[in-house]
Amino acid sequence: MRILITGGRGQLGRELQQVLSSETALPLGHRELDVTDGAAIRQAIGRFGPDVVIHAAACTDTLGCEADPEMALRVNGEGTRQVALACRQADAALLYVSTNEVFAGDKGEPYLESDQPNPINAYGRSKLAGERYVQATLGRFYIVRSAWLYAAGGDNFPAKVLRAADREGSLRLVTDEVASPTWARDLAQAIAQLIAQAAYGVYHLTSAGACSRYQWAERVLALAGRADVPLQPITQAEHGAPYRKPPYSELANQAAAALGIVIRPWQEALQEYFLTAPTLAGR
Repeated sequence: MRILITGGRGQLGRELQQVLSSETALPLGHRELDVTDGAAIRQAIGRFGPDVVIHAAACTDTLGCEADPEMALRVNGEGTRQVALACRQADAALLYVSTNEVFAGDKGEPYLESDQPNPINAYGRSKLAGERYVQATLGRFYIVRSAWLYAAGGDNFPAKVLRAADREGSLRLVTDEVASPTWARDLAQAIAQLIAQAAYGVYHLTSAGACSRYQWAERVLALAGRADVPLQPITQAEHGAPYRKPPYSELANQAAAALGIVIRPWQEALQEYFLTAPTLAGR
């Protein structure tokens, strides 16, 4: 297959390159392809002639999106529309990487692929706009919602936890934001299995199980040999961030599981992440 990857230098993009090494893949980072530049997107996709485009490029900075929602919509919404239009012109399928944050988090149980999105922050609204553009523009598409990605070299939650532990000596983490930590390597492998099949539609691909930010930090510290670092449970309200996060946004994998695509529990993946190279999280 010929596969073009936007966001090809990011956490997921780097893992996709490894997983898809036997295919003809073209990873393009932000410096090589600005997804808000429609002409550049059409040129890149038209020139390469991919069978499928994996659109992983996005602005995932929740604070930045909340401070500048127009920027968020420009990158995550309009940028995705431009990618979808270029795919239609080039007769390529599109896999759009979306997020658990398209849901409000008030269901009280894992969200199904068929559940109605209702984002509560600017980041979630911008990613949902991208989903809607994909669905309106293309017939051959995969929308893959995932959550809490981490990988080697990324400025992700495990890396931030360990930096903060070294800098401050203690941590305060919320207990009322629950989702599924997902190793980008596992997600990349699942995506590779998915695009090998012409089973288009909406998919939920995260590690199995869920935890709070507090519980995730607790496991990170233990695996890093830092279980002695004091960890205080707090609420989102006590944290005081200028945005809201879905309280409970675990995603149920029904559609991909029906194709035989499943991802292992988050605890197993996180342990392998540390065992593979204990310095991966930035210590």
